[in-house]
Amino acid sequence: MKRNGLIFLLVALLVLPVFAVSLTSCGKEVKKDVGLTDEEKARLEAERRAKEAEEARRRQLMEQEKAAKEAFQNEHVYFDFDKYNIRKDQEAKLRFKADYMTSHAKVAAEVQGHCDERGTNAYNMALGDRRAHSAKNFMESLGVAGSRMKTVSYGEEKPVDTGHNEAAWSKNRRAQFVITAE
Repeated sequence: MKRNGLIFLLVALLVLPVFAVSLTSCGKEVKKDVGLTDEEKARLEAERRAKEAEEARRRQLMEQEKAAKEAFQNEHVYFDFDKYNIRKDQEAKLRFKADYMTSHAKVAAEVQGHCDERGTNAYNMALGDRRAHSAKNFMESLGVAGSRMKTVSYGEEKPVDTGHNEAAWSKNRRAQFVITAE
């Protein structure tokens, strides 16, 4: 009988601490939820909502920034056949690009001049160069430092449309901006 009592006492000494720890941890969880005043609960809820709103705002800004960067690089400036002057209908694109570079002081860009397939390679290289410089000069007139933009001509070497008609050629006569540093 003493032996059974001793075993019971040993088992109780081993199990009781585990049981006590589990009870105190449950008590803390309950106490955390139950012990708050309505004002504290409201404050915690307001903080949670503010964090969620800030996270949503941050995600939205990141999406807008990504879209602006893509537009900067993917909205090309188009030219008329055998011309390098900036068309009136293309000026808004260059203003957007200038605004982008102004608001992103570390951005540097390469202004690429392109031509359609008509004309000799030498002529198209020179025309592509004039188109790139024309776009760069317009950006400089809007306040973007020329040192942040370099120009290059690809002539007819990098068409976006390989067709052999006016619709294709009009897409290939362009100045294209590529971000080189951020």
